[in-house]
Amino acid sequence: MTNLRVATAQFENKSRDKEYNLSVIDKLSYEASQKGSDVIAFHECSITGYTFARNLSEEQMLELAESIPSGDSVKKLIEIARKNKIVILAGLFEKTDKNELYKAYICVDGHGLIAKYRKLHPFINKYLKPGNEYVVFDIKGWKCGILICYDNNVIENVRATTLLGADIIFMPHVTMCTPSTRPGAGFVDSKLWENRITDPTSLRNEFDGLKGRGWLMKWLPARAYDNGIYVIFSNPIGMDDDQLKNGCSMIIDPFGDILAECRELNDQFVCTELIYEKIKLSGGYRYKEARKPELYKEIIGKDHKSNQNVVWLDKK
Repeated sequence: MTNLRVATAQFENKSRDKEYNLSVIDKLSYEASQKGSDVIAFHECSITGYTFARNLSEEQMLELAESIPSGDSVKKLIEIARKNKIVILAGLFEKTDKNELYKAYICVDGHGLIAKYRKLHPFINKYLKPGNEYVVFDIKGWKCGILICYDNNVIENVRATTLLGADIIFMPHVTMCTPSTRPGAGFVDSKLWENRITDPTSLRNEFDGLKGRGWLMKWLPARAYDNGIYVIFSNPIGMDDDQLKNGCSMIIDPFGDILAECRELNDQFVCTELIYEKIKLSGGYRYKEARKPELYKEIIGKDHKSNQNVVWLDKK
């Protein structure tokens, strides 16, 4: 298997401003390609913006959302991929011919759409429908999956995508720095972002604590380690509507080690080379081989009615 060079990005998106957001995606994709990257991943709803959608009506959501792959933003993303000779993953709101709304994340190259995934656990807007399937697809011989934000907190989703063959799972988020029932959570004052040049230390302390990166480190490396996969985490930095996000997009290997991470307080990408042989050397690979599903398949598959209210309570 040929090594794959992957980039993950963070940037401050503008709500509703698809043209601006696509221009940043274009710029960072070009720079990543120039550094030899085969692939670059952006955050959840990186094309449209995210948090502002919590206040939109169904009519406004339908106006914002686009069909996939025939929508203008998808066509533009394919054009960017073609021009920059790189595979791109990015997110937007999707609408179907029946005016159903989904949170979508797509993978494109210069030839067109490679894959589309719909978030299984959407909660930013009540008119969004949940997706109902996992997606596994190829990028240069590597099996890849996608799970959006909260989907990754339900650990069965990560295991299922891995068991379907994924070597890499792209995990686009808009997360951290919001209230939650977990200890230490909460908003970060937007004034710290405004003063980031004169006082980066105060902002970094908030970003790296339990409101931000400290919480992420409690679980994200474990998803990679337990499943023996590469994790490509992408997250915005700066203001997303009225909420501040702390970025720290990163790439984690099958041993749970961080290979590269965005640490600047502005738009940035990092890239690194994925080595396939690491997967079979990892503990997670051995754990999958040692499974005894006859012991627990009926337990895990037991009938269960999902409580969407639980998702709304934990907005990360």
